[in-house]
Formats: sequence, structure tokens, C-alpha cells
Amino acid sequence: MASYIGRRKFLATLGGAAAAWPLAARAQQAAMPVIGFLNALGRNDAPDLPAAFRRGLGETGYVEARNAAIEYRFAENQHDRLPALAADLVGRRVNVIAATGGGAAVLAAMAATKTIPIVFTTGGDPVQEGYVRSLNRPGGNVTGVSWFAALLASKGLGLLHELVPNAAVISLLTNPRLPESARIPTDAQEAARGLDRQLLLLNASTPSEIDIAFATMRERRANALYVGADPFFASRRQQIVALAARDAIPAMYTNREYVEEGGLISYGNDRVDGYRRAGVYVGRILNGASPADLPVDQATKFELVVNVKTAKAIGLTIPESFLARADEVIE
Repeated sequence: MASYIGRRKFLATLGGAAAAWPLAARAQQAAMPVIGFLNALGRNDAPDLPAAFRRGLGETGYVEARNAAIEYRFAENQHDRLPALAADLVGRRVNVIAATGGGAAVLAAMAATKTIPIVFTTGGDPVQEGYVRSLNRPGGNVTGVSWFAALLASKGLGLLHELVPNAAVISLLTNPRLPESARIPTDAQEAARGLDRQLLLLNASTPSEIDIAFATMRERRANALYVGADPFFASRRQQIVALAARDAIPAMYTNREYVEEGGLISYGNDRVDGYRRAGVYVGRILNGASPADLPVDQATKFELVVNVKTAKAIGLTIPESFLARADEVIE
């Protein structure tokens, strides 16, 4: 009898432990932090950027599906979808929102919550755009990464003028739907006046409008092109680079990804690394840091990249003195 009772106790204990296993697993799953990844672009527009974000998360100890979950929301370049996507993430009670792919995503996240931490990526000035109170002490629930690409129009036009000093008409391509691009035309116009050159302002926010912009450049006999900083343009870089090559128009870009695709020249910060740094910030917040006390991560290195092969293809000779200043020359 004693052995029978002992066996019953053992089986009861075993059964209780077995029942507890799924409960423990569910508790562990419930405790797993959830990150909302809000992006204004299409899911397949720039897969290298979410990948870089995940690498940054990994540097702080978080790996997707292992000890962190990521809820992805892509607006597919339809900015009017962003408020609902941001509200959905808030409703799912995510721990942090990464607002990426342009200022519209940042503003949508900020409108959706004043309490959930938000980490942004931007090419603009976060203070001027109203995301944070100051770069060193953001305050509130928002901080992030800025590579200030939208503030480089003057520098970019100056470099472009060095390459094509006889270009009388320089085109500027901007996306009017990007909030942080608002100051680009003003900065570029001022730089063009200083160079005594005419600036042709062209807007585009869809692939077909990019085609129309290049048609306008041909009609107006533009001699050079500056492509303003914009996540959508970067996602369409193959189209833009191909059109510039077809028309043999010297073009300046704000990040190296264009030049790696065959673009002529770029001056700016590494956008992919910016997403990695945003991932690091999200991980730091999950580890207990307050966004109010995390200074905005600012770009510190700006690189000049030149594609000599492209220059030869469009009949442009780049001076050796210019190449000597480049951080990288693609042969």
C-alpha cells in the first residue's frame, strides 16, 4: 500500500510539473519584449535597413524570435496609412517603437503615444522638426539617430559645381511629401545663387513622377542633378541611377548606396549604419535607459564616394585633386 501511495504521489507530481511547463513557456513568451518597427516605405524597398536595425539590436543582446519580438508595419509609401499603423502598434502595447523611413513615420508615432519610447531615424534636424527639445537632452519619450542628410544641399551643390563648372542649369530633385525636405530647396537656391547658377526645382513622390522629372530635365537642358535626401528616392536608386546614365547627366547623391549602384558621386553619412545605431538605441531602452536622457545619435563622419567608371561612361573627367579628397574611389 505504501508503495502504491508513493507511486500516486510521484505521478501527481510529474503530472503537475508537465502541466506547468506550457505555463512557464507562456509566461516566458509573455515577458519577451515586443518592438514596433514602423516604416513609411514598402516591405521590400530596402531590406538592408531592417537587417541593419536587427544587427544593432543584437549588439545589445536582443535577437528576434529568441528573446525579442518585432512587429513590422510598412506603409508602402502611402503616408496616410501611417497614423493607423502607429495606433495599431500602440494598441498592441509594444515596448518601443522604431519610427523609420522618413519624418511622416516619426510624426505618426509621436501623435499615437506620449508614453511608449520612440526611436527615430532621420536625415533632418530633429530639433527643427520638433521631435526633441534638444540634441543632448531630448526630453519626453523620443530620441533617435540623425545623419543630417537633408542639410547637405549647399555642400553637395558645391562639390557638383567643382566637377561640372560649366553647368549653367542644375536640377534639384526633392520629395515634397517628406517633412524634413522642406528646407532643401531654400538651401540649394541660396547655394546656386552663390555659384551664379540657375536651379531647376523638380518634385517627385512616385516612380512615374521620377520619370517625368528626368523628361523635364531633358527639355530644360539641365547640365547636372542633385538628388535630395529622401528614403523613397533611396529605395528607387536603381531607377534614378539608370535614368541619369541614360541621359549622361552628372548626378550628386546623399549616400553611397547610389554610387554602389552606378551613380557618379555621393557625399553624406552611412544610412545603413544609421539603422544599426537605431537598433542599438532600442536595445539600450529595453535594458532600462530612458529616451529622455539618451542624446540624439548624430552623424560624425561624412564620406565622399566617387565612381570613376561612371564618370568615364558619361564622358566626364574627374581631376586628380578631386579624387585625392575622396574617401573611396570605385574603379
